[in-house]
Amino acid sequence: MSPEEQKRRVVKHVELSWGKGRLALAEQLQSRYFTYKSSFISQPVNSAGFGLIVREIRSAMEDLEVVVDECLSEGNRVVTSSTLFGTLTKPAFGHSATGKILTVAVMSFWTLNPNGDIEEINSLFDLESARQQLGMDSPLPITLPPT
Repeated sequence: MSPEEQKRRVVKHVELSWGKGRLALAEQLQSRYFTYKSSFISQPVNSAGFGLIVREIRSAMEDLEVVVDECLSEGNRVVTSSTLFGTLTKPAFGHSATGKILTVAVMSFWTLNPNGDIEEINSLFDLESARQQLGMDSPLPITLPPT
């Protein structure tokens, strides 16, 4: 699969899953060994776990939009820089609904197998920005002792 085909496949996965909630169709682009890792969950999950996460977020942010700002491919890896935005109108993952619009940057590292199926996604969400937008106390910035 060419780098351009890999990028199209990854963007299609983002559009189907996060953008439209069409998880059964997105799952067809995944390997049977699919794993999802993220900065906001404590352990890797399989396709079913990924679906739970997407459904929870899409349910809490009914106007959710995800834009792939940049997509790069080399070898069997694809990297995406995306922006997730929407209004938090229902509770999600223990966070109460705020009615505030959230805009969160996401960097994702994708691994595809030789057939072009998605084996792994590792997503890094800008959680600090999300905390600030939600008005939550933040562990950052960290004050270092004088050196």
